[in-house]
Amino acid sequence: MATTAATIAALGIGAFVTRRAVRPVRELARAASAIAQGDFTARVPETGFGSEIATLNHAFNQMAREIAGTERTRAEMLRDLAHELRTPLTSVRGYHEAIADGVLPADDATFARVDGELSRIERLVEDLDTVSRAEERRLDLRLRPVPVADLISSAADSAALSQQHTGVTVRLDLANDGSQVWGDPDRLHEALVNLIANAVQHTPIGGTVTLSSRTTDSGVRIEVADTGAGIAPEHLSRIFERFYRVDSGRSRDTGGSGIGLTITRALIRAHGGHIRAQSAGLGHGTTFVISLPRH
Repeated sequence: MATTAATIAALGIGAFVTRRAVRPVRELARAASAIAQGDFTARVPETGFGSEIATLNHAFNQMAREIAGTERTRAEMLRDLAHELRTPLTSVRGYHEAIADGVLPADDATFARVDGELSRIERLVEDLDTVSRAEERRLDLRLRPVPVADLISSAADSAALSQQHTGVTVRLDLANDGSQVWGDPDRLHEALVNLIANAVQHTPIGGTVTLSSRTTDSGVRIEVADTGAGIAPEHLSRIFERFYRVDSGRSRDTGGSGIGLTITRALIRAHGGHIRAQSAGLGHGTTFVISLPRH
């Protein structure tokens, strides 16, 4: 009788334990199936039969949140890309119809306008390709020691040539400590030129853009500070997003493609660095802070 009772008890406990152990696995399987079918809101309780199941559920929910964020970003990017392409394509279509109807002459001036719109499309596609390759770590980086002072001076010289008629002064405040970073000088140069061009664009005539560098315990800190329009607090966390413009009224002609800062962030991250923007608000200028590992 004792043996029978012990056997029945063991079977009962075994069945109870098995149900408790299998239930979270079944819930996990159902949630995984829902996500596979496109329901990115599926989650599982972050509790389970033992710490291992709880850890697994937490990791699954974290993965689900990241997938949902990626899908949301993808949808927004496709929507924004369609919006960005619509304007130049509509212009090209308009010129084509005007030429066909005889409203515009098929001369060099008209074809130059069409060529300008096509160039904008090509530039947008190239920028998107650069961002995608940088974010996916597929850039062909030719890494070597790069003197920080030379890097910043070169970027400032390039900006001076392209921004010489803007009435904005670009000045340097560099640490003479011979610090170096490990990176691709061309890609880092591109990132800095993007920041300088963005700063000059948002700084009025008579304003100043200052490039500075300092060596820190963790690496090298580079700043691009302007005395321009500044950024409201609600925009600071989004200015590096693709196609995001602080001033939604700016067109591509006056405000760029809205992807320059995205490219800059992707290039800095590809070098193991970080970039952030800070501003005291509208009318108080903006400072972009780059942190790069020191060589």
